[in-house]
Amino acid sequence: MNVVAFNGSPKGAESNTHVIVDAFLEGAAAAGADVENVFLAEKNIAHCLGCFQCWSSPTGECVQKDDMADLIETYAAADIVVLATPLHNDNVSSHLKVFIDRLLPLADPYFAVDKNKETIHPSRGGRIPKFVMISNCGFPEKSHFQVLHLLAERMARNYKTEFVAEIYRGGGAWLKEPSLDEAVARYRNLVKLAGEEVVTQGRLSGETKAHLELPLIPSPDYIEIYRTTVNRYWDGVLGGRT
Repeated sequence: MNVVAFNGSPKGAESNTHVIVDAFLEGAAAAGADVENVFLAEKNIAHCLGCFQCWSSPTGECVQKDDMADLIETYAAADIVVLATPLHNDNVSSHLKVFIDRLLPLADPYFAVDKNKETIHPSRGGRIPKFVMISNCGFPEKSHFQVLHLLAERMARNYKTEFVAEIYRGGGAWLKEPSLDEAVARYRNLVKLAGEEVVTQGRLSGETKAHLELPLIPSPDYIEIYRTTVNRYWDGVLGGRT
């Protein structure tokens, strides 16, 4: 089984997103999968031109010559694709959005109708990977991922596949907080388990999903503690409010 993560964080390997993705891929590898971690910020991917030349071409090739042709091959060879992103304005990062837009050559230009009687583009054929969504955000509440969850549902429909796991972590800044090393280590172990389950069971178990959604620190006031911590950080950067 091939598991490929496309990490859309502009910070790449230094990102909070990578903390989660790295653990997930470690778990997938432990379960026997071949894994690859692609940092989109390191790739040359131009914006989609909306010219539809990929649909006009019998081979489905894009007119732009950049890294996307190789990335499409990597994507198409995967059994499971991890779409990883920090939450930017309630949505995916610009790096991941451009990557998703440039997957257009994989779709057929003709219209079809899905099981819900909605119009879709069929696939051009070939393997359709299962999806995993991984994200973290600077805000502590899970409610900030509502738009991303809806996007996952619509993408599953559009790509004729399913999301076998969605892993969302509020309070992402804590993932690199030295004083929380033990808590983060426990969380990473849960994410590793998620990677193992997706490979061995084909999806994330309800129990693991529930544990992943628990706050990093076992306090009913964790949201207020987090807000205070972040505000103190910015006081240090800005010298306090004027």
